[in-house]
Order: sequence, then structure tokens, then C-alpha cells
Amino acid sequence: MLKNIAIFTVGIISLAMASILVKFCTDVPSAMIAVYRLTLSSIFLIILYKIRGYTFTNIGKKEFYLSILSGFILALHFVSWFASLKLTSVASSVVLVTTNPLFVGVFSVIFLKEKLQKEIIIGIILSIIGSTILAVGDSGLKGLSIQDTNALYGDLLALFGAICASCYLLVGSKVREKLDIVTYVTLAYTASAVFLIIYALLLGLSFTGYKVGSYVSMLMLAIFPQLIGHTAVNWSLKHLKPSMVAIGILGEPIGATILAYFIFNETIDLYKTLGICLIFISIIIASRKGVKG
Repeated sequence: MLKNIAIFTVGIISLAMASILVKFCTDVPSAMIAVYRLTLSSIFLIILYKIRGYTFTNIGKKEFYLSILSGFILALHFVSWFASLKLTSVASSVVLVTTNPLFVGVFSVIFLKEKLQKEIIIGIILSIIGSTILAVGDSGLKGLSIQDTNALYGDLLALFGAICASCYLLVGSKVREKLDIVTYVTLAYTASAVFLIIYALLLGLSFTGYKVGSYVSMLMLAIFPQLIGHTAVNWSLKHLKPSMVAIGILGEPIGATILAYFIFNETIDLYKTLGICLIFISIIIASRKGVKG
């Protein structure tokens, strides 16, 4: 139990670095940031996979295709969420993209026939309220006004990103019942990288010509949020319920808020404090019933 929570916590801390690193890539299109993040992490995993002597020959067709599907969904998540950040406020985008606990809870009941315990339901409700308060504290909900069509479009993209993230967690939870973590993430991340590269080529984006600092930031994105953060989350999917994982991921905005305070001098006001506390409470409550088996 403690080991599972500890690994998951390390993953969430790593994920919290993502928004900070993306903010440093001021000269890089959002889609290209996603390309570098997934491509670099995939290259590392493929090398590791070969060194360990693994092969893909023993993978069942169902697990293989589900892993590819997971990679495609992950690519959709990054494309839609990063694009939303260009159109609406960061707060609005974050609060909408982190509504995935709600979708995971609903999808778990519909597709996985999973019965949600009272603690998980309470955690879902508190986590969504906490995320909303965080956005209100930063005036993020102003982006929901239909008077600003660009912001509304960005909000819808963020919401779509949340749905994709939810499907990604649910598919991963199913695949992880049969595949080890290295095999799964190697397949999923590589598939996602291929889809993103094709997308970037279709858009005619340049793969070079960016600032050195941006390349360093994208390398850090591949190492920390992706290889450590996402992999820890995917590892947890075999040991924790998808609903618990979805709620726990809401710790990411907490870490990002703390990092932004020290790096960008962003203040933590009463709204943010209340939102952070509610999210912490939701994670604690949900963790009581979030372990599988």
C-alpha cells in the first residue's frame, strides 16, 4: 500500500513540472512541444527495451492494439490541451482538463462495470470543487464567456483533453492487467510519438530552429513529466483503481502552483489555498478505497 502510494506520489510531483517547462518554450508551437516530449521519451524506452532483451513477439493482439489505441488517445490529449492553452487562460484550461475524475468515474461504471465506493464518489466531488475554486481564484472562469469565441473554443478543447485523459487511464488500466509496465509504455509512448509526428508534418511545422533553452526544457519534459511522471501513473494503474489515479493526478496543479510561486513569483491567495486543501482532502479520502484487490 505505502509503496504504491509513494511511487504514485513521485509521479505526480514529476507531472507538476510540465506546465513550468512548457512555459519556458515560448518560441515552440504547442504541437511540436508534444512531439519532442513523446519522441525523446520513446527513444529512451526503445533503447532500454532492447538492452533488457525484451521482444514484442509474446504480446497478445488485443493488448498490442489497445496499447496503440492508448498512444493515439494520449496524442489527442496533448494536442487538444496544449492548443487550449493558446486560446484560453491557463486557469480555465487546467480546471477543465482536470475534470477527468468525473469522466473516469462515469466511464468506469459504464465500461468497466466498476462499482464506485462512497469514498471515491466523495473524492470525485471534492476534487472537482477544489479545481474549480483554484480557477475562480485566478479569474479563470471568465474564459467561459460566450462573448469570447476563442476562449470558448479553448475551453472546449481542454474539456476534450479531459475526456481523452480519462479514456487513456481506463485503456491503460485494462492493458496493465496483462502487460508489464516497460512493454506497455514503450508501445503507447512510441505510438503517440508517431501520431504526433504525422500531425506536425501535416501542419507543416518546423522541427528545428528553436532556442537552446527550449530544447533543454523539452528534454526535461521527456525525462520528468513523461518518463517518470506518466510511467509512474501507468505503473499505478495495476495497483490502484482508475478513479483513485484520476483524483490523485489533481495533485499536479498543486505542485505547479507551488513551483510557479517560487519561479514566477505567482501568489497563492485564499481561493488557491482553499482549492489546494480540498484537493488534498479528496486524495486522502479516495486513497482509503483506491487500492485494487
